[in-house]
Amino acid sequence: MTIIKNILAAIGLVCVSGLFIFAVQSDKVDEIPYDHDVAETSKMINDYNVYALSVPDDLNFAGEAMPLNDPDILERMDRELLVNTYWQSNGLLMFKRAEKYFPIIEPILKKHGIPEDFKYLAVIESGLTNAVSPAGARGVWQIMPATGRENGLEVNSNVDERYHLEMATEVACKYLLKSKEALGSWTLAAAAYNAGNAGVSRRLNEQNVSNYYDLLLGEETGRYVFRIVALKEILGNPTKYGFNFTSEDLYKPIPTYKVEVDTAVTDFTKFAQRYGINYKILKIHNPWLREPKLNNKSRKKYYIEIPKEGFYSVKP
Repeated sequence: MTIIKNILAAIGLVCVSGLFIFAVQSDKVDEIPYDHDVAETSKMINDYNVYALSVPDDLNFAGEAMPLNDPDILERMDRELLVNTYWQSNGLLMFKRAEKYFPIIEPILKKHGIPEDFKYLAVIESGLTNAVSPAGARGVWQIMPATGRENGLEVNSNVDERYHLEMATEVACKYLLKSKEALGSWTLAAAAYNAGNAGVSRRLNEQNVSNYYDLLLGEETGRYVFRIVALKEILGNPTKYGFNFTSEDLYKPIPTYKVEVDTAVTDFTKFAQRYGINYKILKIHNPWLREPKLNNKSRKKYYIEIPKEGFYSVKP
């Protein structure tokens, strides 16, 4: 009986202590007034914030000024700046990939007299990846099969040179130069890359206008130049739009050398091993090789890129 009394006494003491502690805690809570406005302000300061953006008043594409005094043009430009600024993961990837691929694209544009702004067209077309569209376009420049073949690219199940960045950039330049000559401005040439020369020309005639910004177009082509200019503005001013990174965060080009091949290759796995790499690495640098072999019945000369030693860790 004494043991039971002692146990009950201990339980009672614990309960009383708990009530005392709770009372003290309750008093402390009551001493701190809850200010909803202060709490919300603190939350906004410490958490993620979204801000309206000021559209710069001097935006241009390829030296052709955007008529931002037109409220329709201003709103459409504002939309693309907002969408692309606050799609942060995609934006950071564009900065990273641009470091790797712009040095390849820029000199080819310059060689053909194409304004450098057109490198941002490749960004909106594919995100600087070897994208595949439902319509059949392929590669960084999203070239259709017929356009590729018309401009000298080999396009078949064994070799598809639309995936060859240098060769595809050459084709894109040829197309843009023809568009500029036919339509009269770089802005219209950019729109024609999306809608075709005939499509843009027909709309100009139907609506009796002479420039892109006066045209009523479908959703995709209507946003096209605005998206290019938005990416140009953001990629050119990272800190202004809240993107923070160092040069070490960016993807770097891998130095390569070219191996000439003018015969069939029956096994690219064995071919790659001869150069100290594996099939995966060979395909990374030569995505235009679509199969694990090269038919080459015509004994055409191909140039296969091989990364220099020391940039990949390849296990035997």
